[in-house]
Amino acid sequence: MATTTFKYNVRDKTGRVVSGKLEGESREAVATKLRQMGYIILDLDEDRLAQLNKIQFGTSVKIKDVTIFARQFATMINAGLSLTKCLSILADQAENKEMRDIIAQLNRDVEAGQSLSEAMMKHPKIFPPLFYNMVKAGETGGVLDEVLLRVADLFEQDAHLKGRVKSAMMYPMVISILVVVVVIAMMLFVVPTFIEMFAGAGQELPLPTQVLVAMSDFVASIRGVIAAVVLVILFFVFKQWTKTDSGKFIWDGVKLRMPVAGNIIRKTSVARFTRTFGTLVAAGVPILSAMDIVADTAGNEVVTRALKSARGAIKEGETIAKPLSESPVFPGMVVQMVAVGEETGALDQMLIKIADFYDEEVGTAIDGLASAMEPIIMVVLAVVVGGIVIALYMPMFQAVTMVA
Repeated sequence: MATTTFKYNVRDKTGRVVSGKLEGESREAVATKLRQMGYIILDLDEDRLAQLNKIQFGTSVKIKDVTIFARQFATMINAGLSLTKCLSILADQAENKEMRDIIAQLNRDVEAGQSLSEAMMKHPKIFPPLFYNMVKAGETGGVLDEVLLRVADLFEQDAHLKGRVKSAMMYPMVISILVVVVVIAMMLFVVPTFIEMFAGAGQELPLPTQVLVAMSDFVASIRGVIAAVVLVILFFVFKQWTKTDSGKFIWDGVKLRMPVAGNIIRKTSVARFTRTFGTLVAAGVPILSAMDIVADTAGNEVVTRALKSARGAIKEGETIAKPLSESPVFPGMVVQMVAVGEETGALDQMLIKIADFYDEEVGTAIDGLASAMEPIIMVVLAVVVGGIVIALYMPMFQAVTMVA
């Protein structure tokens, strides 16, 4: 059921007036919750501005903002500051306005008697289940500062891996786009000029030139425009299909079976799973809850379903390694190291070691793929552009030969 945000002014047990915001299904539900928290309600109204703010397509908060927040928060807690004091300082110094507002809301909720993890659960776009579950474990175990540092380390590792992938793929993508732009430009502006010249000569064109002329006519005609529109529509239909459960599962399975990229995707998913799982276990999150979280953050539907299946087996009393061994997604080395970690009682440390190994494997594979793609793309660019130029000049060569 949809929730509504309410602004409140209440009096606590000491007589102090406290203001804040709270979400609930109705005004009565929020009032009941406030009374259960020991407050005397002075004023309770729907927050219209907060409702309008919910109508948004995304968030301006970046992973870097959340990482900085977690690391600074941990430092302040370790220094002995109270939660509300930490949140007040962090809200004042946050550079991102949306992040500043969210931290301020966290502070109001904590002052109102909620736990930090409960307050974070209201902002799932900023603090995912991974974050607030670890914070909950940290609150329970009295090691909130250590947990926040682990969260920051985890986010930094994930951002570092994504950054390596993006930087390695940037050059090939730019060159590929350049190839497409150059070809389209030649078809629209260069080839038509030569076509007019060929028409005046009245000679029969060679087959490569005829093919090039036909392609140019198609690109410049309404049929080319229609084809481009159809391709765009098909692309968006495909994107929508991959957002469905069945479509995502099928497409993610195809990606895992790709010759080179599939191996990188598999290793990336394994690295993310092991690092997240290891961090959760080290923070004291129960195994079944941790499996739920890592399944939702795996990044690949095939891996997600394999982890959910493994969770079911673990719930029935199986070890973690056994159900993982039954899935083709997880390499044998991962399964064996997880089994060793379970037997020695050092599962979290073993999982982090696996993650470090696969992070390095992914980085090496990406660098190698990027290095291999660069000369291939340059050759393709030379062949495509060179082929077009040769096809354009073949009639001239043919005319010179006939004159000779």
